[in-house]
Amino acid sequence: MSKKWVTRFLGGLLWLSCSTVWAQTDSLLQQADRLLNYKAYGRAIEAYTQLLSEQSEQLSAAQKVTAQSRLAYAYLQVGDGPKAERYYRDALNAGADENPQNILQYAKVLATNGKFQEAQQQYERYLQLKDKTPTRQPAAGPTGTGPDALVNGKKQPTRYRLEFLDLNSPGEEFSPAFYQEGLVYVAGKKGNASTETSGKGGGGGYLDLFYVPNRNSLKIESVINPDGSVGKVSSERTKTDRRVGNDEYTRPTANDSPTVPDFAESINITDGLGYDTKATGDAQRFSRTLNSKYHEGPATFSRDGSRIIFTRNNYNNGRSGKSAEGVTKLKLYTARQQNGTWIDVQELPFNSDDYSVGHPSLSRDEQLLYFASDMPGGYGGTDLYVSRYQNGQWGRPINLGEEINTKGNELFPFVDEANNLYFSTDGRKGFGGLDVFVATVTNGVTVQSIDHLDAPINSPQDDFSLITDANRRGGYFSSNRRDGNDDIYRFVRESSLYGCRDLTIRLYDTESDQPLDSVSVVVKARGEGRANQTLTTDRNGFAQLCLEGDNDFMFQASRDGYISSTVGFTTRYLTDDQPSRLEIGLIKPTIVMDTIADSRNSASGEKLVRSRIRGIVVSERDRRPIEGVIVRLRNECDRTQREYVTRADGRYTFDLIEGCDYTLIASKASFGTNTNKIKRLPKKAKPKELEADLRMLSVGDVVTIDNIYYDLDRFSLRPDAARELEKIVATMRKYPTLIIEIRSHTDSRGEAAHNKALSTKRAKAVADYLVSKGISRRRMVAIGMGESQLVNNCTDGVICTDAEHQRNRRTEFKVVEIK
Repeated sequence: MSKKWVTRFLGGLLWLSCSTVWAQTDSLLQQADRLLNYKAYGRAIEAYTQLLSEQSEQLSAAQKVTAQSRLAYAYLQVGDGPKAERYYRDALNAGADENPQNILQYAKVLATNGKFQEAQQQYERYLQLKDKTPTRQPAAGPTGTGPDALVNGKKQPTRYRLEFLDLNSPGEEFSPAFYQEGLVYVAGKKGNASTETSGKGGGGGYLDLFYVPNRNSLKIESVINPDGSVGKVSSERTKTDRRVGNDEYTRPTANDSPTVPDFAESINITDGLGYDTKATGDAQRFSRTLNSKYHEGPATFSRDGSRIIFTRNNYNNGRSGKSAEGVTKLKLYTARQQNGTWIDVQELPFNSDDYSVGHPSLSRDEQLLYFASDMPGGYGGTDLYVSRYQNGQWGRPINLGEEINTKGNELFPFVDEANNLYFSTDGRKGFGGLDVFVATVTNGVTVQSIDHLDAPINSPQDDFSLITDANRRGGYFSSNRRDGNDDIYRFVRESSLYGCRDLTIRLYDTESDQPLDSVSVVVKARGEGRANQTLTTDRNGFAQLCLEGDNDFMFQASRDGYISSTVGFTTRYLTDDQPSRLEIGLIKPTIVMDTIADSRNSASGEKLVRSRIRGIVVSERDRRPIEGVIVRLRNECDRTQREYVTRADGRYTFDLIEGCDYTLIASKASFGTNTNKIKRLPKKAKPKELEADLRMLSVGDVVTIDNIYYDLDRFSLRPDAARELEKIVATMRKYPTLIIEIRSHTDSRGEAAHNKALSTKRAKAVADYLVSKGISRRRMVAIGMGESQLVNNCTDGVICTDAEHQRNRRTEFKVVEIK
């Protein structure tokens, strides 16, 4: 949008005058800086250019860099990206000390000029310097930074494809609005004067509302890819224009006649709606009853299309109204459709002859109306306001406050279905001119956050009047970037909208499909220097996180009693922004029982008729048979199950069928459930006998870990300890609910207090080893016993050999809880 439309809205030409006679005490650099602060960019460019060309030799190196960077900023503000790029480059090449803010501005200019690889290099250069620079707030004005969303290294810019539409002409086309299946927009020829200042009607400079009945059939003249390159327009028919029979999956039928009746000659679907039959390309004038000899537009519509609120010059009953200064301001009008005609045109109650209101946008529930106005009491040139519909009328407008409004101009509001408020402003740091921002708004007026839209939607020129869906998958906006005239572009998002993507991970047992809690999930992201993240599943087997976009990830899941699993995931090319879900199954380890008898004789000497498994259930602590253990054997072929209860000898026996896997389960109250997998015997094999003695832990058992010894007065584990500790790891995995006390003992030499502390460190060393193997620290308690429980008589004052003292330097574990 060219500056004339801001000028027209304000009702007068904005101009700044500066004295042509500068004080002799001011240097040319100070004068140029003053012009820049006054936003007289054209005059500032002349001053800086004169300074650099005529007085370059008198400038210090620092002054020259300052002049070049500020000249670049001035060019950026007037929309001359190539010259801004040139002078930022000169400033950085000439500067002895690298200024991070200048590098950041340079990166932004490169990005808007389509040089994305160079821009990325400068962003990385900026981030490196930023890390070395003390944190501080960026200065305002030419040395300020742009939107964080564009330079934050943790978030890649959102990629958009732009389509330059064929409806654009050498005149002005801007401010599209959704209306039924089409678009209503503002169009007209460029005028020579600001009509609001003259107050005279008629002439080529007036704007009207135009209408395209089917926005999906709009023709595309050219395509601008996310990387800034210009692409070819595809000749393939779009999905919205696909016809039955004209595709690769529908077989030909007798109905596929090339002669289709043409209803256009006999039926006019717009007949009676007041639309002009004179077409401009595929577009037509929206309504003869609404379009007048003054400006009309922009507009907004109710959801059913029966009501319109539109902008028009102060014009009623064939006469134009003027302010006290003789200026014709803008007002908002409403009308309703009846029998195909727009009738009952009325002013909204907060209009005024002395200030302008315009650019309306209705919320989805039609209870809130957002608009722009330069009414008194605002923050700048034009501010955004909201009015609530109550008791059949629009209420007093509320200024959206300084969170939205600035000292500049806020214009062209649009609110989507999710109540995201899009607007354009020249009062915030962006790429230059009007830029599009989006605000998250609650209760209609409370602003939660404001974000700047990525390039190529925003550019160094004016970008404004964006309309879209709640997820910003695509939409339309206006820009004068091409030739200085306002044009309408369609955009399509081709990457994730957010900096991260919600992911829910579910961990489950592959055999039972039951959720697994307390699973440790390590998340590894692609790229050097990226820290791993560790999650733990809840009782329903879920873990949630938000993954950065456009990257690859590895998930390593582990839980006691299960084989660890590694799964890959990528967020590359995901554009739907919907939460993702990842299912990871864990498998229990399979234990194969050894064959101890051949096909002719069993262990008892009898000849085998069929295969079988037998064994004794004993306690882990003293290896004594356990009576009353329920031993179950489940056939995994047909899921049938047999059961046996051990007697005093602890024995059990089951017949086996060749070709089927089995699961053997032994359980008893106060003992841990022992589960084993039995690998299938080959079909048609000779009968075999398998033997499996089952050891069971019970609460209170104290098990000594063989060969876990320590050197004198040391707590670090010796190399020979790892082999024995692996047995503990296997036991902890076999019994997922097992909770133990790790007890470490010392010999009697040394002070008792010192030995107590030393044994505590030794117990913690064992616990750390188990944790390194994936055992949860919550399942173990490390206790130092010191010299309180010696296994021999080597107490204080008793002479013992080193081997006898070594027996006391031991580690045990005690079963605290087991299910």
